Amino acid sequence: MKGPQVILVDEKDRELGLMDKMEAHEKALLHRAISVFIFNSKGEWLLQRRDTNKYHSGGLWTNATCSHPLPGEPNHDAASRRLMEELGIQCGLSALFSFIYKEKLDNGLTEHELDHVFYGVTDQEPVADPREVMDWKYTGFDDLKKDMVQNPENYTVWFKKIADRVQQSVEKTL
Repeated sequence: MKGPQVILVDEKDRELGLMDKMEAHEKALLHRAISVFIFNSKGEWLLQRRDTNKYHSGGLWTNATCSHPLPGEPNHDAASRRLMEELGIQCGLSALFSFIYKEKLDNGLTEHELDHVFYGVTDQEPVADPREVMDWKYTGFDDLKKDMVQNPENYTVWFKKIADRVQQSVEKTL
């Protein structure tokens, strides 16, 4: 049985086709992804700790949710869908920016993604899906940055790459 498919893209986000998600990560092929950052009304970041059974980066802290759009699914819809599926949160989301990154992971997979980044503000308390999320917390950016410097191994590779950029972008909009 085939697993979920991802949308292969070029550097300009033009669709090139579909591929099994695991195969795309094994072959390090560029594909479309989404990342969602949630803040509460105090400006604190909602972090989730990925379940240890995830296919990569299990047990690491990261942004509220991240995933891949389904074939034919708009990026914004994918972001809203995964936020609800993983954390039980429904809130308005706005696009921040997109970026491309390529990083080898410790399990033979490679993240090579054109990641569309969204954010939202809500004081709704998460109702986490335990198959996806083993823990969650709200934290201020200064405490987060300090912990990321002291314990970088506790955070996902993409989160470390864009945390500062997200903070700078969100500060301009809040």
